[in-house]
Amino acid sequence: MGSVQIVTTILAAAITAVAVWLAVRAVMKMTAVIRLGQPAPERFGDKGARTKKMLVETAGHTRMLKWSVVGAAHWFVMVGFIVLSLLVLEAYFEVVTPGGGLPIIGHWTIFGLATEWIGILGLAGILVLMGIRLRNRPTRPGGRSRFTGSTMWQGYFVEWVVLLVLIFGFVIRGFKVATDHFEYPVWATPLSHAVGAVLPAWAAGVSVAALIKIAISMTWLIVISLNVTMGVAWHRFLAFPNIFFKREPEKAAGSGLGPLRPMMSDGKPLDFEEADPEKDQFGVAQVEQFTWKGLLDFSTCTECGRCQSQCPAWNTGKPLSPKLLVLSLRDHAYAKAPYLLAGGGKDLTGEEKATAAQLAHVDVLALAEAEKPLIGTAEEGGVIDPDVLWSCTTCGACVEQCPVDIEHVDHIVDMRRYQVLIESSFPSEAGVMLRNLENKGNPWGAPQNTREDWTKGLGFEVPRVGEVDDFEYLFWVGCAGAFEDRAKKTTRAVATLLNEAGVSFAILGEGETCSGDPARRIGNEFVFQMLAQQNVETLNEAFEGREKSKRKIVATCPHCFNTLGNEYGQLGGEFEVVHHTQLLAHLVSAGKLTPVQPVDGGVTYHDPCYLGRHNRVFAAPREVLGDSIQGELTEMPRNSERSFCCGAGGARMWMEEKIGKRINVDRVEEAMATGAKTIAVGCPFCSTMLNDGVNGKGAGEQVEVVDVASVLLRSVKPDAPAGEKETESVAG
Repeated sequence: MGSVQIVTTILAAAITAVAVWLAVRAVMKMTAVIRLGQPAPERFGDKGARTKKMLVETAGHTRMLKWSVVGAAHWFVMVGFIVLSLLVLEAYFEVVTPGGGLPIIGHWTIFGLATEWIGILGLAGILVLMGIRLRNRPTRPGGRSRFTGSTMWQGYFVEWVVLLVLIFGFVIRGFKVATDHFEYPVWATPLSHAVGAVLPAWAAGVSVAALIKIAISMTWLIVISLNVTMGVAWHRFLAFPNIFFKREPEKAAGSGLGPLRPMMSDGKPLDFEEADPEKDQFGVAQVEQFTWKGLLDFSTCTECGRCQSQCPAWNTGKPLSPKLLVLSLRDHAYAKAPYLLAGGGKDLTGEEKATAAQLAHVDVLALAEAEKPLIGTAEEGGVIDPDVLWSCTTCGACVEQCPVDIEHVDHIVDMRRYQVLIESSFPSEAGVMLRNLENKGNPWGAPQNTREDWTKGLGFEVPRVGEVDDFEYLFWVGCAGAFEDRAKKTTRAVATLLNEAGVSFAILGEGETCSGDPARRIGNEFVFQMLAQQNVETLNEAFEGREKSKRKIVATCPHCFNTLGNEYGQLGGEFEVVHHTQLLAHLVSAGKLTPVQPVDGGVTYHDPCYLGRHNRVFAAPREVLGDSIQGELTEMPRNSERSFCCGAGGARMWMEEKIGKRINVDRVEEAMATGAKTIAVGCPFCSTMLNDGVNGKGAGEQVEVVDVASVLLRSVKPDAPAGEKETESVAG
């Protein structure tokens, strides 16, 4: 060992010791913070499925590759980080001696070949990612980007470290080539040999370059260890457990889509019959009241902004960004952590749990952070502004896009629950809707005895449950389908088509009440459970004696479809629920409905969030429309899982949109740009919002918004009377 190697060895050992010590301390701190969260015992079940899903999503990059260029580049960088960590380890042998290498595998040609090409592709990948970050920098001309609000220096730092580590990997190999210490052939390592051809035969070059590579790597580790909220770096490690502990590992898409997580207290679903606000947790009022998985979510965020780029609120000038919301919660949790770890915190009555002695040595900044309300305006020092909380449509675009499976919607609704149930703080206009749900069983406050008025004048009898001995499908009409004029046209169209196809169905009529979706998503779990339990009891009675596969429900509203099919199981209601477009697609393919008259003028289809993104029903409505128009559907740029929300979800249907551009107008402009004369929908909320948007644009005479079922009916029965009798709309 020469003098150069002695120096490089000592320096490498010293910087590594410091980095490892800081890293261990950082991991312990992060673990302590995450453990502050509430229990989530359900996250530990089905370890086999969880392991499989984690490996598929990470190794296969299934979420990242939805953005193909970014996904491919990131895959090469990820693989490079994992595999080429072996070359960082090898550098410790190279600082000792220029001919050093990994024991056993370090001399295999296949190892040299693999690491060479992973390094080359990793270089290409990181350069692509750097270019994308620069092209989308928030300060560029043209306004906000998906990186707006991200800590940009951290992103640049991580990318430059990756680039330099890869470069110095080839510099080390180049010096080995130049000094005849390289054992791999040219065909296996062409770039290394090319670099060696231009480097001098400097004997100490290998050890010096190896030291620089180690120093860069350990500097990276030191910096991230001193910045435990540096998600752009820590996600490399945290993504694996965060994906492993996702809510529903068997789901193909984001596990936070579809049903909401039940309202929990101490790791158990809250029972309202026995719940006590002084003993049981009602939603989330403090950051430590999120589950440990929630705190892991916040820690894992990589600040990539994919959620932000897809969010309808952010894209129309609202203050909500799913990314910035998560980052605010993350920063607050870690700033408050010293106070919490010292024993601080408020009990459910608002009393301080810690003694003065426990808090005596807590940093004053942590104490100040602990006084911040979780939800509050800037003047109140709140962590999350109320306008941020109430801008969410729960469309799930953020969850769909998140590459590390953060469950944004669950966290937002948990905060809403506390605001609604304990603080009674929510947009005032939504109060009318909630009162109507409690008193009338529907959000419009329509009389219950008018639920069957849509059946008048149909020309055939619509059977009621209890009046017929048997039926194949229970037709869940929904509140909009029963009371709102535009939605009633859809209800009548579906009933007509089912009758035409000879499908045996029945309705509950006045026995039906609201599914509870608006109440649950605004945060009023109490009203949701009241309505849901009533419906579950009614439905169980209607299906008495039937096994689940024969307890079939068809619904025209995706919100009812999602609630009945995905959430009623939490309350003892197990049903097979289909959306009307799924049933109609089946009837057409089976030859029971035959489109005969093509629908002219071009048709574009708007994917409802709760049908498409939340429940993956993309093909059925398109099949029905394709058969109806007997041609190609004109797709909007944002379609299928990337469909843009209409603005009505998350109970936003009953709240005023006062900030920024109206979401429905943005969507209507996109639909009209296709040139299609018909905008087909599969949801009564979407129908209302898009109709309002079209009328707001003054295009009501040129463009029609109509349900998929009505499009099919026009094609199946082109001679049917156009002006079916309609009762007066209760929605005005």
